[in-house]
Amino acid sequence: MIELAFSILAADFAHLADEIAAAERGGGTIVHVDVMDGHFVPNITFGPPVVKAIRPITKLPLDCHLMIENPDAFIPEFAEAGADMISVHQEVCRHLYRTLQLIEQYKVQPAVVINPATPVETLVEVLPMVHHVLVMSVNPGFGGQQFLPLALDKIALLAELRETMGLNFRIEVDGGVAHDTVASVVEAGADMLVAGSAVFSPGKTTKNARELLKVARAAAPTAARERAVVTNRTSGAKAPKQMKALRHG
Repeated sequence: MIELAFSILAADFAHLADEIAAAERGGGTIVHVDVMDGHFVPNITFGPPVVKAIRPITKLPLDCHLMIENPDAFIPEFAEAGADMISVHQEVCRHLYRTLQLIEQYKVQPAVVINPATPVETLVEVLPMVHHVLVMSVNPGFGGQQFLPLALDKIALLAELRETMGLNFRIEVDGGVAHDTVASVVEAGADMLVAGSAVFSPGKTTKNARELLKVARAAAPTAARERAVVTNRTSGAKAPKQMKALRHG
């Protein structure tokens, strides 16, 4: 199932409730909240109070992407504020498994994020415990950046791992997802699409969301066929052997 996780970072903050409602009318099913602390990334955005303010105005799940140092210290606050999903960066977590367990303890769906320079191989051991993997297709910190094509190989590799390991985690992609890139993202294997600048625009948000999803879902049958081929030609080997097979054929 292809879903649009619209990023409120690109919304009009003075009319946030209306902006969320407009994106939902266009087919958006997840509210993506980019949390930045000015340390891990060079920008400052939202904190738990904003999540708490959003929670009563929408029934959609809140997907909180923590681009912050020491996420363990803030996971309880975001969970209590109403987050449904919390994703943390592999690059900042000293004990990634423990951090994901902490998210689970608060009855929130855990997820892990990798930056453009981080290999997929670093995630193999935690894939069985995550709701989704978020692949950054730009360097995190600011909206409106250009899509980095190297993300497509990572998405495809994660899709193969999902099949060969018999898992059902979802693959989210964030950064530069727009009408001209979304088809290739879906064909690579992504099924949660984060988009902000391509969605939010005065008077056009609902239309933009609807059109973006239309393009994405048109690409989905091709993606499904390609993944079926991968499933037929790979085995059920354990994770380390899978990585070797996927890299070397």
